[in-house]
Amino acid sequence: QTIVPVIIDIATPPGGALNLFNIYVALSRSSGRHAIRLLRDFDEAVFLQGHSPELLQEDDRLEKLKKETMDWW
Repeated sequence: QTIVPVIIDIATPPGGALNLFNIYVALSRSSGRHAIRLLRDFDEAVFLQGHSPELLQEDDRLEKLKKETMDWW
């Protein structure tokens, strides 16, 4: 769902951490960069981290299923 405008908080939550997927989902809800407002400062290092191994593994699994489906059809 697209929301205009959107206020996003990408600061590290008190009891956890953010990953690139969380941030992507939050930012992708806006209609563009001009509609986004950040609630507060955030740690820029979050954009330099790699993806979680579990997410990469799931992506590989889905790619394999896609290929198998395409070959079958």
